[in-house]
Amino acid sequence: MMVENPDSVGAKSLYELREALTRIRTAMLALEKGHASTLDVLAPEHQLSARNLLHYVALRKADLRSVQTQLAATGLSSIGRSEAYALSSVTTVINVIDQLLGSSTPHIPVPHVQAGDCPCDLSSGANLLEVHTERLFGAARLDRAVRIMVTVPSEAAEDYSLVHRLVENGMDCMRINCAHDDAVAWLKMIEHLRRACLVLERECCVLMDLGGPKLRTGDIEPGPAVRKVRPDRDAYGRVVAPARVWLTASRKPGRAPAESDVVLQVDSDWLAATRPGDQVKLRDARGRRRILRIVDSERGGLWAELTRTAYIANGAVLKRVARPDGTDAIASEVSGIEASEGIIRLQPGDLLILTRDSLRGRTASYDGAGRLLTPARVPCTLPEVFDDVNAGERVCLDDGQIVGFAQAVSATEITIRIERTPPRGGRLKSDKGINLPDSNLQLPAMTAKDCEDLKFVTRHADMVGLSFANHESHVRDLITKLRAAAADSIGLVLKIETRRGFQRLPSMLLAAMGHARFGVMIARGDLAVECGYERLAEVQEEILWLCEAAHCPAVWATQVLETLAKQGTPSRAEITDAAMGHRAECVMLNKGPHIVEAMRVLDDILKRMDAHQSKKRAMLRPLSVAMDFDGVHALEASR
Repeated sequence: MMVENPDSVGAKSLYELREALTRIRTAMLALEKGHASTLDVLAPEHQLSARNLLHYVALRKADLRSVQTQLAATGLSSIGRSEAYALSSVTTVINVIDQLLGSSTPHIPVPHVQAGDCPCDLSSGANLLEVHTERLFGAARLDRAVRIMVTVPSEAAEDYSLVHRLVENGMDCMRINCAHDDAVAWLKMIEHLRRACLVLERECCVLMDLGGPKLRTGDIEPGPAVRKVRPDRDAYGRVVAPARVWLTASRKPGRAPAESDVVLQVDSDWLAATRPGDQVKLRDARGRRRILRIVDSERGGLWAELTRTAYIANGAVLKRVARPDGTDAIASEVSGIEASEGIIRLQPGDLLILTRDSLRGRTASYDGAGRLLTPARVPCTLPEVFDDVNAGERVCLDDGQIVGFAQAVSATEITIRIERTPPRGGRLKSDKGINLPDSNLQLPAMTAKDCEDLKFVTRHADMVGLSFANHESHVRDLITKLRAAAADSIGLVLKIETRRGFQRLPSMLLAAMGHARFGVMIARGDLAVECGYERLAEVQEEILWLCEAAHCPAVWATQVLETLAKQGTPSRAEITDAAMGHRAECVMLNKGPHIVEAMRVLDDILKRMDAHQSKKRAMLRPLSVAMDFDGVHALEASR
């Protein structure tokens, strides 16, 4: 229905909307024109998608919330679901407004717009995403559009049945993390997969993640060689099950035939002279007297029971009590207790020194009055980051469990003041992740090991994962290496796991479009640490929007159904989280003892969501990633 009176309130509102949308459309076309040289070098199959991505980035530079509200009030599309066809969406709304205005003369003249300028529309935009997803992962299942990826454990190299069950229960992509195991194990995993696919007549592709420059804590001095052994007690403190102690000869230790609380190595003559029914006295590391009761004899050792808590260390003396028949008491020293894993305990306000050298880390030392003598210290695996860290920047340890700020930085040390730990304090161990979200790290995308691993990946995998992708130059570098290895056909997956990688995502997507097959993995674990847990929902949403605008398949990864996979029972929150993964093209499960059951549950969730998923309209405030995108200059400067 046309607006007959051009001076009416309704007409003025439509004119204002048309003017606002035309300005936005002009900016969308201008950003595309500014990147003409970039578009020229992209793969032909990504030309339309690249143009749409640029249009969407330009669209999200503006605050569209008031425009959306007016459009909705007028009964028009609010362009809240326009990711896959941004210019077409805006153009269509403008043309509908033109039809409503009819022959009315606009208060502010604007040029007529042509739908032919648009790289894709509602139908073709969705089709491009489907085509690119199938090109990367293979054809979708008839009963489920979203693919399931599984990170396989080391056991997959030896246990064919595990791989078989995963394929049988719906695994569409097997992920191998090159940070673990070696080429021998990787090849066995892939051989098991190929065999299972042949037997089950299923398709399943292989993604191999390069380890990347992961920053972790180095070695920490081990703790004391002592074991705490305690019985199980009920709510009243009564023993309901004694602790189980396996005693074996120190010269030729025998493995316990069943689960034990502790294994103690003793003198072989003492072991041979001890039998069920004997009592053994023990003074533990605290000087407490304890009694072990020998209850069974097995090949390779003895079983004993303990009904009171004991701390047992190497050198503790086990003295068999003299028997009623007059057999003398005999004694043996305990050995074989390994040193416990090194732990640095931290509380808010503590100092921790991150060192450049390779000396083992150690806990803080104090004088007799409890005053600090030497702060705790720990080395890091990538000391070159010291050149990029400044005082005042955050340092996050152990997946963000421990957070502090760099208080002082020198060529050899970073002094960190701890600000936040878990309620009972932090327990920092070796090989725990270090994140520096505020620092502009100048690390290469690929380490020497990654370059070596890439040779195996290009021969055996369908896709390669670029870990810690932070800059478009990193993407182009890997594409160059793939071309040099005549591996142009292999898929490329950008793992977005740092704040900088998130901020550079539009530019990295454009760079990836120089390659035929690519996708994005949302590594939500590291992203939560880097961007803050409170921002994770917003960040993952923005990544999904940008991927859809680029018609790029996205992988919803990290901690999906994690308690189910590890403990056998899911939480309500993670069931909801798994269902949200339906908005991506692939959902990834991490390894765990109950991974097959997690596969079944996820498969069922995704099938159900396929039947009735409805995406909600988004309110388009300015997008931080779009605001950070600096256009032509960012891309040209990196060449």
